Amino acid sequence: MGYEESSTSADPVEDWVVDWDWLDPSWGTDAIDIWNAVREVTPMAMTERYGRAFMPVTMEAVSAIAKDTENFSSQWVSVAQPDAVRRPAPPITSDPPHHQGHRRLLLPSFSPRQIEPMEDELREYCRELIEAIGGDETADAAAQYSQHIPVHGIAQMIGVPDSDAEVFRDWIHRNFQLAPRDNRVREEVTADMRAYFGDLLDARRDDPRDDLASLIEHAEIDGEPVDRELKLGYLLLLILAGIDTTWSAIGSGLWHLGTHPDDLARLRDVPFDDPLWLTMSEEVLRYYAPVTMGRRVVGDTVVAGCPVHAGDQVLVTFPAANHDPDAFERSDEFVIDREVNRHVAFGLGIHRCLGSNLARLEMEVAFQEWCAAFPEYRVDGSRETTWTSGQIRGPRTIPVVLR
Repeated sequence: MGYEESSTSADPVEDWVVDWDWLDPSWGTDAIDIWNAVREVTPMAMTERYGRAFMPVTMEAVSAIAKDTENFSSQWVSVAQPDAVRRPAPPITSDPPHHQGHRRLLLPSFSPRQIEPMEDELREYCRELIEAIGGDETADAAAQYSQHIPVHGIAQMIGVPDSDAEVFRDWIHRNFQLAPRDNRVREEVTADMRAYFGDLLDARRDDPRDDLASLIEHAEIDGEPVDRELKLGYLLLLILAGIDTTWSAIGSGLWHLGTHPDDLARLRDVPFDDPLWLTMSEEVLRYYAPVTMGRRVVGDTVVAGCPVHAGDQVLVTFPAANHDPDAFERSDEFVIDREVNRHVAFGLGIHRCLGSNLARLEMEVAFQEWCAAFPEYRVDGSRETTWTSGQIRGPRTIPVVLR
């Protein structure tokens, strides 16, 4: 596509306290060590690579920012070039008082009552993916398994075909890996997405179906039709927030179990209704939380002793908060049966992830079916596992030996 070199080239980070960069390759492989090292020095790192931007690494600082809607606006949900064009993708980009109406519109579709009936079909889909691997001795657990599951789930809900998965993957790559440093890429991928979803909304105008695209096309808030620009924003959000986030969490869990045989053995022959599956999934979310969010500073304030000013950006690093030893016992350990686990992988405050029920179902079913099929698999150390940096962090290739 011609973007890779121009948009991702940058000097490597030498000091993460005063010059952090979430697109640095070491963020993907070493983010946990980076956050822990920064926390030893300061609760708030900073950078000038995207204009002035700050990165909190403690639970206290992350919580303070996430819950302060007066001084921190969600209009900017990623850290990017200051002159980047930002378009609405509500409810995640909306501030009070408008946020509540947008969230109220979408939230019922992601309630437990709506998500739980998806389990049987989702389980069958996972088994089909495993069957496609067949009797192979090796596989890529990301490309052949984890990256398909959330695409299937969110595509079903929106009303778009699984066959467009490669299109969605391209959007995700350009949005999260390239666009933060290149406004041209941001505009081009946004135009592609808007054209796709514009056609979808047009199709649902006269032919509504039982899907989210139809709900959005005919949506009203307080008796008033929703503006077309906001409808497009809803759909962009659902794709970008509903796919890469969950496949990264599933992939991280598979990588962990494939590199920690003792934890994998704990799950062997464990019934699917055993609570260990739940605690394991929640610990994956804590330890490998994939998502960081951005905020625009709109009021001069102080966080953890650090002054921030209107116009600055903040990276709300929920994964770093999950490793704060002041918030979690044995925070540096993956504890598969951790009983008290108030992680913030799904965020805090009014923007807590509305798709958390779907993500949890997809994760738990994916882990259960994979471990049942390959109870002694392992990550192949002779081949490289690759991780993405940026707003969504997770493995993109997971070479495994299955038997």
